[in-house]
Amino acid sequence: MKKPTSIWNRVVFVINILIALLLIITGIISFIPSQIVSALSVLSLVVPFLFLLNFLFLIYWVIRTRRQFTLSLVAIVFGYLIFGSFYGMGNTGEYQKKASDLSIMSYNVWHFNINGWIDEPNVGDRIIDFINEENPDVLVLQEYSRVRYKQLRQYPYRSETPNSDRVTQAIFSKYPIINSGSLDLPKTGNNIIYADIFFNKDTVRIYNFHLQSFRIIPSTDNFSDGKKSERIYRRMVNTFSKQLEQAKIFKDHFENSTYTNIVCGDFNNTQFSNVYKIVKGDLQDTFLEKGESFGRTYNLWKFPLRIDYILADPDFEILSHQNFDIRLSDHYPVMATLRLNSHQ
Repeated sequence: MKKPTSIWNRVVFVINILIALLLIITGIISFIPSQIVSALSVLSLVVPFLFLLNFLFLIYWVIRTRRQFTLSLVAIVFGYLIFGSFYGMGNTGEYQKKASDLSIMSYNVWHFNINGWIDEPNVGDRIIDFINEENPDVLVLQEYSRVRYKQLRQYPYRSETPNSDRVTQAIFSKYPIINSGSLDLPKTGNNIIYADIFFNKDTVRIYNFHLQSFRIIPSTDNFSDGKKSERIYRRMVNTFSKQLEQAKIFKDHFENSTYTNIVCGDFNNTQFSNVYKIVKGDLQDTFLEKGESFGRTYNLWKFPLRIDYILADPDFEILSHQNFDIRLSDHYPVMATLRLNSHQ
């Protein structure tokens, strides 16, 4: 008769195999730019959990001095090589501020709480106060309210989503906007806009993203009910597929840009997704260069996710990145300071 511990270890190892395979499969899927894998791409939302579980299995087998620990070790190393670090060490360092440095903030302001989702007074005005206090050179807003420009007088130049049928994005700038445009994404209210800014004798193109939203209200009821869970899963799969289509539309436009580029906004997806990989390409992620901790920009069931980004052309030196812990929207703002190498 087998010892109970032997049976237990077999059960644990079977579960360990499943979790390790899920992490490896998710890593492989992140390189496949196809709607065919959208059903599995949902796994990208739980990559940190998969890392954590594999780490716990690793510790379990090491304590028991079993060689099975190598399975989770291989999965963790593979995942790290594929996804890179998702924890920032705060490598800001010291730098001498120059007048030619460009600070940029990206913030999904949730329509300035016009519908009262946050039950607090004057949330919209407090968002404006926060922006004015930080005073970035370029301000990139998603889910913007068109009437608020009157409170942002320090920005003489702005560009907004031209189509009123779409959720409004805006780019505000202290530097002249010499050209602007919109990528009208098909069959959605979401949008990507861009503005070409004349910045110290250079032209910098700023993209403002707001990709397809999952539109899921987190609740225990949604996931305890089988039919609701199935509908939510289908919606998530459809959203991933839509985001992938939108990322490819952006990439086609981006590859024709002759300028130095900054891409920022609300991707509605994590850095572990194929959507992020397509958009990022060879750009620098300012959080990965200079950020701290997990870089949370959104809470999903109280779990911190990073779905808002500032990505910069390699021609920029990343001087700083900051995640703000200010709850005036369902998203948290991010801000970075960049320096063109030509301005060294």
